[in-house]
Amino acid sequence: MKQFLKFFLASTLGTLVSLFIIVLIVMGMIASMLTFSQKAETEITEKTILELRFDTPITDRAPSNPFAGFNWQKMENNQPAGLDEIIKNIRKASRDEKIAGLMLNLTDVTAAPATIEEIRNELLRFKESGKFVVAYGEAYSQRAYYLATAADQIFLQPEGSIDFKGLYTQIMFFKNLFEKVGVEAQIIRHGKFKSAVEPFMLDKMSEANREQTSRFIGSIWENMIDQMALGRRMEAVRMNQIADSLIAEDATSALSSGLIDGMKYYDEVTSELKSKIGVMSDDSLNLLPFADYFTAKDPEKTKTIRSKKIAIVYAIGEIESGEGNDQTIGSDRIAAAIREARLDEKVKAIVLRVNSPGGSALASDVIWREVKLAREVKPVVASFGDVAASGGYYIACGADTIMAMPNTITGSIGVFGMIPNIGKVVTEKIGITFDEVKTNQNSDYISLVKPLTPYQRNFIQQGVEKVYDTFITHVAEGRGMTKAEVDSIGQGRVWSGIDAKKIGLIDLFGSLDDAVKLAATMAKIEEYRVVNLPEMTDPFKEIFGKMGNGDADALISKNFGEYGRAILTLKKLAKAESIQARMPMDIIIH
Repeated sequence: MKQFLKFFLASTLGTLVSLFIIVLIVMGMIASMLTFSQKAETEITEKTILELRFDTPITDRAPSNPFAGFNWQKMENNQPAGLDEIIKNIRKASRDEKIAGLMLNLTDVTAAPATIEEIRNELLRFKESGKFVVAYGEAYSQRAYYLATAADQIFLQPEGSIDFKGLYTQIMFFKNLFEKVGVEAQIIRHGKFKSAVEPFMLDKMSEANREQTSRFIGSIWENMIDQMALGRRMEAVRMNQIADSLIAEDATSALSSGLIDGMKYYDEVTSELKSKIGVMSDDSLNLLPFADYFTAKDPEKTKTIRSKKIAIVYAIGEIESGEGNDQTIGSDRIAAAIREARLDEKVKAIVLRVNSPGGSALASDVIWREVKLAREVKPVVASFGDVAASGGYYIACGADTIMAMPNTITGSIGVFGMIPNIGKVVTEKIGITFDEVKTNQNSDYISLVKPLTPYQRNFIQQGVEKVYDTFITHVAEGRGMTKAEVDSIGQGRVWSGIDAKKIGLIDLFGSLDDAVKLAATMAKIEEYRVVNLPEMTDPFKEIFGKMGNGDADALISKNFGEYGRAILTLKKLAKAESIQARMPMDIIIH
């Protein structure tokens, strides 16, 4: 027995020591990777052409962790690009005399229409410098083609195609599935357009939801068509005819219809670039990946301004109580960031950048309060990205001015609550039964294995009505409207940025940079520096989080595609706290 214990303890100790050494080695490797990930400054030579690809996800804010997109299961990196970095470096290239032009090498753009529009507008401004923009693709998705129409010339691989057919959105409905397995979705909502819960109570869109969806995707498409038609010097009517006929699927037809300027292979496009900059050999063509240009020196020296700051507070993702992270809006974290900016005397104005479908109504109210307090002492401008709906609109409605892109999805002023009753499925399908003892009439409020009583359902409905009344009251105060006016455009209805401006939900069209400039004007300052809040998650914490279960959502999205988003939505709703101010499901525009 003593001999056994001796070998057992020795073996255990050896295992622990080995694990400790392995952990030290892994930490050392990660530290080295983080160190070497800091790229050296890129030297730019004369007549350099930047090659822009947008085949990784685009987020509002560039991640501080160089392995933010790293898949530890497959040891692959899919580093997201930051919209802020993209805009900053296109602008830098426009004033860099060594940059001759840009080549857009596109297949798809992993971003929503509003983000693409911001990049597209920056490309148009780049062309004002007198430099060229050329687009090439082996095939263009509709999003990629939308971006490509900002170019002077568009080339397509001779056997390639353009996915040019108009927009559509699809919603997955779970009502029949729930009925088959015996789950009852107990739903309480305010707003006939608040369709986030419809997939659990219907098997198709309600007329109200179909009306609002047709309106906002139609508005977005109309804006995209007008911009593309202008870029191609065509009539919008003609472009819609091309979309209806699907003829862009054939490269020859795409050329004859005027959607592209030529059918060329990659080597033929590089020859075209050489002729533009006046060089002959392949060796003399300096085609630099855009990401490498991020570390190039800015030719325009800027002096450091320390006394005056504009704070950008990034509110990105679902809204929830607690700390949150770089991908979710935690009420504690974002409220603290706004508070920090409000109390900092050097911060002269605040820009709240919102890219969120909403979430917890309670967490939204916590953030709204800090926006209101900040507005009382300094200018606050809200800048909307791809989506600022429901709770995303709630947190911003107290700003002095709201700016959005025409393609932004916003509004959805409404609330709901959903409590699943899984009693039938676990009893009839699995064989589990329940019995109970309670001290008071509603001690079983809320149970997942039995239906709500009429009193309990009415009690929740009253809570929903109260939250909705608070929501429209805040919007009315912030937007200078009556509650009745807000209610008439509320009811959970989703709007495009174009329609939101018409009905007074936003004030101006503009990018994040436009919002910063407006904030500076409102603060009456000309020289300032921009600070970003809140501080991003520590890279070590994020890396170790993803090595554990933190990467599970990314794996679901990767393996199930757009249907994975439905799974993630179910997951979020399942753990949702109390009453939600959230937009209708996840709207995916194709």
